[in-house]
Amino acid sequence: MSIVRDMSLAEHGRMKIQWVLDFMPALSAIKERFEAEKPFAGKTIAMSVHMEAKTAYLALVLKAAGAEVYATGCNPLSTQDDVAAGLASLGVNVFAWHGATNEEYIDHLKKTLSCHPHLFIDDGGDLMELLCSDCKDYADRVMGGCEETTTGVHRLRARAKAGAMPFPMMNVNDAKCKHYYDNKYGTGQSVWDAIMHTTNLLVAGKTVVVAGYGYCGRGIAMRAKGMGATVIVTEIDPIKALEATMDGFMVMDMDSAAPLGDIFVTATGCRDVLTKRHFAVMKDNAFLSNAGHFNVEVNGADLEEMASRVYLRRDDILGYELPDGRTLNLLAEGRLVNLASGNGHPAEIMDMSFAIQTMSLQYLMDHRQDMTPDLYEVPQEIDDVVSRIKLDAMGLKVDTLTEEQIQYLSGYEVGTV
Repeated sequence: MSIVRDMSLAEHGRMKIQWVLDFMPALSAIKERFEAEKPFAGKTIAMSVHMEAKTAYLALVLKAAGAEVYATGCNPLSTQDDVAAGLASLGVNVFAWHGATNEEYIDHLKKTLSCHPHLFIDDGGDLMELLCSDCKDYADRVMGGCEETTTGVHRLRARAKAGAMPFPMMNVNDAKCKHYYDNKYGTGQSVWDAIMHTTNLLVAGKTVVVAGYGYCGRGIAMRAKGMGATVIVTEIDPIKALEATMDGFMVMDMDSAAPLGDIFVTATGCRDVLTKRHFAVMKDNAFLSNAGHFNVEVNGADLEEMASRVYLRRDDILGYELPDGRTLNLLAEGRLVNLASGNGHPAEIMDMSFAIQTMSLQYLMDHRQDMTPDLYEVPQEIDDVVSRIKLDAMGLKVDTLTEEQIQYLSGYEVGTV
């Protein structure tokens, strides 16, 4: 059973899914092993991840491993309707469509959980929240799950600290093969791909303000600089601020940066990064975009309150005309810009992230008897396996330590004399 916008789009969606297969060799290698071993036979897996082609392939890999898969999106604007239809036509239960209202979005999440999953993949924490509240009855078989993104991990850490974790969860976001590449290189490229496609304007010569210098912010700033922009970084962490300075970026607080920016990109995972006092001093035709998971970083309510007119200027761009004649442009309703008005991360990047997901799910299932309700880091050996599969697929080699080198690094007997 699936609920999608238009099943007539399925053929086009299958074409997009087929395209990414050629560029996700690590996940394909795992799929080949899973097809033979069927590690998830008899298990039901629920997924709430951005519903696009790479995610669809992840769902198909889990299906090939023997699981019954139920999938939905994790953002009302990031679902691609053709991919949702294509995935449904391939035997996955899909509940998602682009532009869902908040009520529809929650209904899709609940329908996904109605399968009483054994395992689940979350992206931002919405499935976990429902399993602990309105959908407690659906949690009777849950062994645990995996969390994909920084915002969701923040929520899980808060739960763990409060003693409110109902089952074990794997912190996929902080695996090296995920956040080193997905957050930095994936976000760095996909954010600018979406902004350039949506605006059809130049980045070179503009002043870009990046809020937050975590791995996502680093990637966004790096790519903006590479395309010829002047980049300002705002931060609350003095260590990250110093790092941004030494990476060659200007660093200041948002109050100082607000009058200078042509394009603003928030990547903090926090709310109210851009608010009324910042909008009041921004340039005419400044662009506001968000690369964080939830649409709370750019305060849309403040924009609405300040505007004398709100109108659609271009697909995925709302213009907020202020009483003094300035117009501020909000991209993708302040939602995750790289997915709400773009195609998300490149397939080669999601190859590693989703390979980590599949192996973490298997680890969780295999070790569930020894795992108490808590947040667990992905074991180093999983990172090592995925990184070596990826290197092999790229035709790259690394050195191997000799026995003498291993002894030298692990002992204390040999010194400098």
